[in-house]
Amino acid sequence: MKTWGVDDVMTKAVLSVDAAATYRDVVDLLVDNRLSAVPVIDAFGRVVGVVSEADLLRKIEYAGDEEPRLFDGRRRRDDRHKALARTVSELMTAPAVTALSGTSIAAAARLMDREKVKRLPVVDDLGRLIGIVSRGDLLKTHLRPDDEILADIEAAVLRPYVDDENASVTAAVVDGVVTLSGKVDRWSSTEIVERLSRQVAGVVEVRSDLTFSHDDSQLRGVRFGTGVN
Repeated sequence: MKTWGVDDVMTKAVLSVDAAATYRDVVDLLVDNRLSAVPVIDAFGRVVGVVSEADLLRKIEYAGDEEPRLFDGRRRRDDRHKALARTVSELMTAPAVTALSGTSIAAAARLMDREKVKRLPVVDDLGRLIGIVSRGDLLKTHLRPDDEILADIEAAVLRPYVDDENASVTAAVVDGVVTLSGKVDRWSSTEIVERLSRQVAGVVEVRSDLTFSHDDSQLRGVRFGTGVN
């Protein structure tokens, strides 16, 4: 089964800036291109940080009040420092939170959530910028047509994992919702098919009407209801 990754949905034509760019350079770039942030790269194309509208707004937020105060916390001191910044090297948030090429969609979503970021620069194994992926990009998997999703489920789930039971199992997909019907030999087969179907790109929900002849759940240390005999 193909696992969709950031490379499948990222934007490859990425605007970036170097650390020597000025405050005004970045403002012009963001406004002209309707961007909210850009990666910062070094002379080798490696991502060293990200500069965002939030970083730039510190100059407005603390205008006339840039000097640190005695009881300022670290974050407030950093914000005041950015209010005095003239170049990207002083403005950017570093190190950047990045996704390595090949990172799965699910892993990228977890990383965004954990780090509270809206986008991830995508880098190769040398740390060089090759794309950028946003929250909206991750949702592109749910634009897949139902027939593509169904083809993946049949080819990557039913045929490999149901074996000779495949003839009695059918799948239908409507608006990304998968319905599995039929009868298999073992409970463990239903568990595998349902779990793998949920992992197919574009699947919103899996509804299972699968029944089984033999309950082998106890062999896996799992309590399960009565099977259909």
